[in-house]
Amino acid sequence: MLSERLRTPMAKRNEPESKKQQKRRPKAGSLLLFLPFHLFNFLTRRMRQPGKFFIRAAAYPVIAGIMLATPIALVYGFRASRFDIAKVHAMPERTILVDRNGEVIGRIHGEKRQIVPLKNVAEDFRKAILAREDERFYHHGAFDPIGIARATLKNFQGKREGASTITQQLASDIYQLKRGERRGDLPRQLDRKLLEIFLAMRLEGAMTKDEILEAYINQINWGRQIKGVGEASRIYFEKHPEELTLSQSALLAGIVRGPDSFNPFRSIEAATRERDTTLERMVNARSITRERAEEAKKDAIEVRPESRRASLESYALDAIRRDLEVILEKEDIQLGGLEIVTTIDMRIQQKAEEAIEQQLASLEKNSGYKHQKRSDWLRIPEAERREPDYAQAATVVLDNRTGGVIAIVGGRNAKESRFNRAVQSNRQMGSLFKPFVYLAAFEEGLSPDAPISDGPLQPGEIKGAGTWRPRNSDGTFGGTHPASHGLIRSRNTMSVRVGNRAGLGKVSDLARAVGFDNMMPPNPSSFLGSWESTPWEIASAYSIFPNDGKRLRPYLISEIKDRDGNVLYSGLPLSYQAAEARPSNNVRRILEEVANRGTAASIRRLGFTKPCGGKTGTTNDYKDAWFSGFTSSLSCAVWVGMDQPKTTIDRGFGSVLALPIWVEIMKTADRLGYKAGKLDGTGRMVSSELCRLSGKRATAGCREAGTTVMEALNSDVALDPTDFCPIHPARAAAVDPNTPRAEIIDEPVPRAQAVPAPAETPRKATTVAEAPLRAIPVE
Repeated sequence: MLSERLRTPMAKRNEPESKKQQKRRPKAGSLLLFLPFHLFNFLTRRMRQPGKFFIRAAAYPVIAGIMLATPIALVYGFRASRFDIAKVHAMPERTILVDRNGEVIGRIHGEKRQIVPLKNVAEDFRKAILAREDERFYHHGAFDPIGIARATLKNFQGKREGASTITQQLASDIYQLKRGERRGDLPRQLDRKLLEIFLAMRLEGAMTKDEILEAYINQINWGRQIKGVGEASRIYFEKHPEELTLSQSALLAGIVRGPDSFNPFRSIEAATRERDTTLERMVNARSITRERAEEAKKDAIEVRPESRRASLESYALDAIRRDLEVILEKEDIQLGGLEIVTTIDMRIQQKAEEAIEQQLASLEKNSGYKHQKRSDWLRIPEAERREPDYAQAATVVLDNRTGGVIAIVGGRNAKESRFNRAVQSNRQMGSLFKPFVYLAAFEEGLSPDAPISDGPLQPGEIKGAGTWRPRNSDGTFGGTHPASHGLIRSRNTMSVRVGNRAGLGKVSDLARAVGFDNMMPPNPSSFLGSWESTPWEIASAYSIFPNDGKRLRPYLISEIKDRDGNVLYSGLPLSYQAAEARPSNNVRRILEEVANRGTAASIRRLGFTKPCGGKTGTTNDYKDAWFSGFTSSLSCAVWVGMDQPKTTIDRGFGSVLALPIWVEIMKTADRLGYKAGKLDGTGRMVSSELCRLSGKRATAGCREAGTTVMEALNSDVALDPTDFCPIHPARAAAVDPNTPRAEIIDEPVPRAQAVPAPAETPRKATTVAEAPLRAIPVE
């Protein structure tokens, strides 16, 4: 052919090719496209027929598949590489709140999930989830070709079956690949499936099979917004996943296919059917024997009772949330997964809630009670209910040793009314404020024994009062008595005169120092508590009396840990000297007399016989009933009234409505270890080593955890042999009181001179006069 070409004239060789010749000549693009086929043909050119034909017929589809798969792999491999694998380990879970004794209070923030290690899950559950979702999980890679072939065959037979592996499902769930996908949208589904496979390949390369399975069982949705086996086990069966039976394991694994349709709360029959199907699959997979499966099918399914399915809500949780919003960043709150150690003692918290409901239910049976009753409100259909208008109460209990809040109740039921009266409701204090008036005067040099007139106030006698002339609650006036008598008997005229001796500025400054956030109005009616405060502030202010004038910052959160146990926040007791020690102790001794023979003397009749002090408070027209008091361990303020200020009942004094709640709380607290020690100064003050988280005596475990703090306590409380920290019991050992950690730091305080009993004064029935300046307390 070369010789022929050479013999061809040059002119003819330069003639343009015909169209037919141009058509036959392959283009560069097509040569490149079919290059793999040409190369294969070249490699097989020396083979003989018919073998060459069959080999090429078999190889061409494979070559075409490789050519098609290569760009797909490049595209989806690149897309998959842009996803953050670390997200698998960053599943949002619930933040757990525990009280000072380690009891779970509730779960907040994050998703309804509690991450559980695979080793802490029942083996039967692991077998059940594999039999149901991916029997060959440990025998294939990111995707299962055998499973795909089997699913394809069954779908052709009209039986719907998926072929996604557990790794693929995990990738789809974690990265929410199905978001926005519609049924029947085949291109979108194919795109998602391919991306799913390539993400699964990345997961398989970065994690072990056990790690993938652990992530999967903690990610699965079990209906009712429940995520993960830990939360599903707790909510459905009130168990830890380690305690699941074979029947319960099969049920949980079975309902994964349709969690909102098959969960046992919605349909116990559907859940049972799915359980039995899973048991059959476990038998087929040889995970269990036929005998075990049949026994499990006979097990009755017992789930959490309906009465305990509602989400837990309380005023304590509300107050803790408020503190967390200040302490934590928004990102930490949303991600959850934290452990919050609080100062709450759930035993006292529950008793406070019970005492409030019991007292107010009794109040509503009183013939003088003319308002809505809670029982009537509960009978109103839910769709027609408005904010309740029945009687309410609130209380705050503080640990005098640390300032930690032991209990906080903001109303009768947090689900019926979210308004937290313990921290949000400012109400007139009435006579509850009088101890601080006397404290201010004592700091200015007034003696508790100084004579003060109980007679009518004279025009011009009280600076800034004008013609204002308040009366006493009983409508009578007396002679001259020691100043302490005015506080013990809650005499208005004496208290105003004592406040006048101190001066409005001094009383106002002291009020701010002891913890009242609202500015005291600059008029004499403020001496009688005609201004407003909250139970939280009042409990904190009263805690200075058993603490020699020292105020501890009230707080709710002791410690915050992340899921790895790292401490993110530690709440330390913070204190300062709010008032002078000697005047504070003088007021404390007078308030003890109030509890023994004054307006709060019913404390003893109601059964609380331990040392204590406190003061009642009642505002005009019986709109607010108060009692705030203390023992050596705790301070507690209680309020009772209506949300819209109005008379609760006639003669609804603080001693009648609020004080019984205080007594019930304190009796329980004393029995549970918050001992009410001596308050009269006869005990020695010792420096004792305490745990700042629990407020109890420190153990060796506390010292190892670095949570100890030295506090000055009355010796009979500090050396109580049963008052050890319950949070660090692992290596608990009593701190030897004979070591240098316990040393006398104060001499015994001499007993105060007895206050003489008041002279009997004839009483006359009169109505309580309205104050010209502001509402005047009647007690």
